[in-house]
Formats: sequence, C-alpha cells, structure tokens
Amino acid sequence: MIDYGRICLEEVKNPERFDGNTDFVKDAVDYAVKKVWDVMGDFVHYHPSPSSTDLMYKQLLNTPEMLGGDWVGGFWTGMLWLSYELTGNEVYRAVAEAQLEDYKKCVETPEAVWHHDIGFLYIPSSVAQYKLTGSQRAKKVSLKAAKLLAKRFCRNAGIIQVRNRNAQGDFIIDCCMNVPLLFWASTMTQDREYNYKAYSHLAQAIRCMVRDDASTYQCYQVDELTGEPVRGWQGQGYDDDSCWARGQVWIMYGLAIGYRYTQEKALLEVAKRVSNYFLNRLPSDLICDWDLMFTEDDVQRDTSSAPVAACALLELEKYLDADDPLREVYHNAAVSIMRNLAEHYTTKGVESNGLLQHGVYCKDKGDGGLGDDECCIWGDYFYMEGLTRLAKDWKMYW
Repeated sequence: MIDYGRICLEEVKNPERFDGNTDFVKDAVDYAVKKVWDVMGDFVHYHPSPSSTDLMYKQLLNTPEMLGGDWVGGFWTGMLWLSYELTGNEVYRAVAEAQLEDYKKCVETPEAVWHHDIGFLYIPSSVAQYKLTGSQRAKKVSLKAAKLLAKRFCRNAGIIQVRNRNAQGDFIIDCCMNVPLLFWASTMTQDREYNYKAYSHLAQAIRCMVRDDASTYQCYQVDELTGEPVRGWQGQGYDDDSCWARGQVWIMYGLAIGYRYTQEKALLEVAKRVSNYFLNRLPSDLICDWDLMFTEDDVQRDTSSAPVAACALLELEKYLDADDPLREVYHNAAVSIMRNLAEHYTTKGVESNGLLQHGVYCKDKGDGGLGDDECCIWGDYFYMEGLTRLAKDWKMYW
C-alpha cells in the first residue's frame, strides 16, 4: 500500500491567475510544424544534440552507440510524429518511419543501452509509430525495448536500476516517465510482470522521493537487499534540500500516466499533491525557474520543464471528478503555461533550429553546466505535445 496521507495537499494559491483562453494555439502550431519542416532535412538519420549551443542543435549520428548511449533521440522522432498528426503531411511520417531501422539496431545492441531511459527513446518513436500506423514491425521493436527495460528491475529494491555504473539500489525520478513503456507492454502482451515492475518503481518513488511537503528528490538510494530507504539527494537541483523543477514535473506526469494504466487511487492523489506544490512556486509569468526553491522573476527559467508540467496537468484533469475544482484549475494552468511559452519563449525572430529558448539541461553551479539557457530537445517535444493536446483529441504515445 502507498501511504499518501503523509504528503501535504496544498491549496492552489490565486487560481484566478490562470486563463483557459486557447486562441493562441493555431499560430503556435503553425510556427512549430514549420520549424520542424525547415530543419527536417538535417535530421533524417541524425538526431539533435540534447541541448543547443548558441541556440543551434548539433547533428548526432543515429548509430546504436550514439542513440542508445544518450536519452533524447526519441524526442526528435516524436516531433516528426506530432507534426504528421497536426498537418496530415505524409513527408513527416516518411522521415519518422525511416528512422525505425536506427531504433531497431539500437535495441538489438543491448550493450549500447546501459541506462533506464529506454522509455524516452522508444515511446515517442516506435510506440508512437505503432499507435499511429499499426506497424507490426514498430510494435516488435517497442516490445524488445520494453523487455530490455524490464531487465533493469532490481526485485529486492523494487526499482528500475538507473545506470550500469550505479549501485543496484540507486534510482532517479526521471524514470517515472520511462515506466509507461512497461505499462504499455503489459497491455500488449498480457504479461502482468511488466505492470508489476512499473507500479513497484512508482510506489518506491513515492515512498522515497516525495517528501512530506510534496517536494521531491531527484536521486535516491535504497538498500538493494531490503528495499529500505537509505538517502536522497539532488543531482541537478540547487542542493539536497531544494526541489529540482524538471524532477517535479517528471513525477507529475509519470503518476498521471500510471493512474491511467492502473486506476490506483494513490497515484492520482500523489499526482495532485506534487502538482499543487509545483503550481504554488511559479514566478509571475508561470514559467518555472530551474529549481522550485526560486520563485522570483530574475532567476533562470527552464522552458524544458514548463511544457512537461502543462502536459501532466492536461492528462491529470481527465481523471478528476467533474465537480472537482482542481479540474478547471489544472486545465487553465496548463493553457496559461503553454500560452506564455508560445508568446514569450519561442525562437521566433532569432537564428535557431530549436523551438524554445531559455531551457536548462544542467544549470551552471560553478562547474560550467550544460545547455544552460539554451534550447533543449525534450522541451521542444513536450511543447509540441502540449500544443497537440490543445489542438485536437490526442491519443497519447505514453
């Protein structure tokens, strides 16, 4: 059983600051799909680097070592599939389909995939292809990926192990968005072991990473033999007592998706708690600072986290009762975040092959950082996903 009663459910402050007006969506979609079209020729059998340099993504080869050794390749392919859905243009589909062979080679070279981010790689790419086209080849590739992810499960610890170089008891909050691959595989194969492993990981994330005030750790270690908590820390947040924005939105979305698959009330309740914590710590333009300990307007925003939150809230609102006041709050908050991204944070008017400026991969904390105040490819993907959710009745890839 998941004990969510210990976790604070804050009341969302000043909900009137959120506006559900979606009149910006058409123009925002037009800009996004045009940007993908303009840069598509550079990224057929390449994928963009995780973050830009001077707002320009570099080309990375889709070899098993390059594609499997990182966590972001699937987002570009996902942007192609979203562009296809938004426009019906078969060219987007053709380029996305052409990349399936790269993912197939990657999953057939398991030594190249030494981490837990298999969901990020395969859900927006091959799973999306199967859901949109019915491709049995894409389904087969996706199920091989799920099998590879399932092998990372440490049964005594109850978690998906993060990386080969880490101790078996180490896991990180990002994986809450990888386990949907296991939930999906369970529905495809009727193998409940996939479902068990995904749910177990989410339950341990709640138990260990979600603090009593509904803030979160990014990283945690449990005893690899007993599963008992050992210690938590922030890998990319400000310090161990702070709350890294991207980690918070990963678990917001991961729990909403987990509820969709399991109908487990505890996942929904914790999703509400971590979401309210997030919404109460936004600066005036509703685009989160890179760590939620900061709420001021003069701190570095993170546009790679903000659209993930919007997608999470739009998913979460589906599962709330019609008379639950949070349903309207979450919808309007998501729309307001997407509007402000579209109106103030895109690359419109500047030289860039990305969509959103002012993202943060790793904040410079005196060590130089990485992708600090740049475009981030997952931010671009989730921005397009958020627009797609607002533009049509979208059947999600996750």
